[in-house]
Amino acid sequence: LYERLAPEELPFYLNLMAHLARAGVKAPAPQPDRTGALWSFLNGKPAGLVTRLDGDPVERPTPAHCAETGAALAQMHLAAAGYRPRLSNRRGPGWWRQAARAVRAFLTYEQQSLMAAEIKFQAGFAKTKLPRGAIHGDLFCDNVLFDGRRVSGIIDFGFAATDAFAYDLAIAVNDWCTVTEGARQGALDNERLVAMIAAYDRLRPLNTEERTMWPVLLRAAGLRFWLSRLYDLHLPRAGELTHAHDPVNFERILLDRASIPARFPGS
Repeated sequence: LYERLAPEELPFYLNLMAHLARAGVKAPAPQPDRTGALWSFLNGKPAGLVTRLDGDPVERPTPAHCAETGAALAQMHLAAAGYRPRLSNRRGPGWWRQAARAVRAFLTYEQQSLMAAEIKFQAGFAKTKLPRGAIHGDLFCDNVLFDGRRVSGIIDFGFAATDAFAYDLAIAVNDWCTVTEGARQGALDNERLVAMIAAYDRLRPLNTEERTMWPVLLRAAGLRFWLSRLYDLHLPRAGELTHAHDPVNFERILLDRASIPARFPGS
């Protein structure tokens, strides 16, 4: 069941998954019904069948896991470059401003100031000149399956959109390569970071503009998920069954990325 997607958006997602699967990316392949349609209504909601992928997500990613994921994401982006349909990112800057206004009443003064400052900072940059195409938009650890040491599946394309490929990589890095325990919570683990970036860059080398924008993209990815987790926690949709994740993790991530003028690894 596709509970978060409007029927008019479904062709972008389903055809993207079909395109990627045909290109050899380990993505679920939508299965057409007897009429050739990839989806229909079930109890008033859009629904469809896709192939089941083997494997399980990892809870504590190692540098080896990060390298495998970086390579898989690069392969996906190379294949996605040939996907012609376009769809604006529904969690882009316009939504950031809307969500910030909606959650403001639930925040401390310090949190309000951090959010306002970051939105103002991001307004000074544009990703439009960066290489772009269909991105996953949510490549967290729970959306990548492993069968042994190898990636066996990339799942949950519900936030896919047309956006900058390097932004998609930044989203993944903020989850896969962030310290989650101890005094350095929210900071980047350099070994995992280098492993993921190097594996990605070997297959789809990042250009000068992407490397220059890298610190900005890490901050943008942190802001986007801090906002969405605040929104889901304080303003859940009626009948929403998904578990609301703690926003504090991404508040830490944003504070870390904004406080350190990070350069692209190896530059």
